Amino acid sequence: MDTETIFREYRPLLFSLAYHMLGSVMDAEDCVQETLLRWKHAESKGETKAIHSPRAFLCTIATNWCLDHLRKARVKREMPMGAWLPEPLVTADLETQAEIAETLSVAFLRLLEQLSPLERAVFLLRQVFDYEYAEIARIVGKSEHSCRQIIYRARQHLASSRPRYSVSKEQHEQFLQRCLEASSQGEMQALLDLLAEDVTLYSDGGELRWPMPLHGATSVARYLLAVVERVSRETEWSWKLATVNGQPGIVVHAYGRVDAIVTCELLEGRIQELDLIVNPDKLHHLQ
Repeated sequence: MDTETIFREYRPLLFSLAYHMLGSVMDAEDCVQETLLRWKHAESKGETKAIHSPRAFLCTIATNWCLDHLRKARVKREMPMGAWLPEPLVTADLETQAEIAETLSVAFLRLLEQLSPLERAVFLLRQVFDYEYAEIARIVGKSEHSCRQIIYRARQHLASSRPRYSVSKEQHEQFLQRCLEASSQGEMQALLDLLAEDVTLYSDGGELRWPMPLHGATSVARYLLAVVERVSRETEWSWKLATVNGQPGIVVHAYGRVDAIVTCELLEGRIQELDLIVNPDKLHHLQ
């Protein structure tokens, strides 16, 4: 295949792999560009003629670029006040394939942050992108046995988190809307009726410097009411439904810009997890 065909065919795969690894749109784009530049460089030297699988070659470059980036950025991702949350992918279309939505969700990417860079790479290549162990071993430079052990440890580690149950798009939308409406109207009891007793709220910053994460329905409800009360006092604000990382979410406009992204996870008819992405650096690409 010619270079243009290579780029067109594999760019979506490379972006998806990099975004799952890094949780950043900008960094994922950088990874894709660097990967394709390396292909061009290899092509200029006549090395691509001997490559039997462009897909494997490109994924190997992209995976190792991500591993290097994560190792260098590890300290920066550890925030003393806010939780780490990914840079959101936002679209207006609420239709998406369920299997893609599951692996793109903010909650899923936050869980992946618990894994080491190598564990994350092996886990994603196997569980999300369905690579065989022999392929994974070649990509990450480990033995098949080591990759199987890494997958086992990663599954055990993530299994300790509360299991998720699928709900309909309509339920997701309904709970998000009711949560925002109750917050905007100052209705404490209405919020408590929506939240699970052991709900957890994750936020990556903001002006109200509450330690994160927040646990418990009362603490989370008070936080939401305080945030909305402050914003309402200072400026006009509005919100709209959108697809955020493959699932229903809410885009909040305030101060003349996209000010926050809100997503949630539901369990047994209540909100089990709320994720608030408010870090301006992660919302810049949405302005």
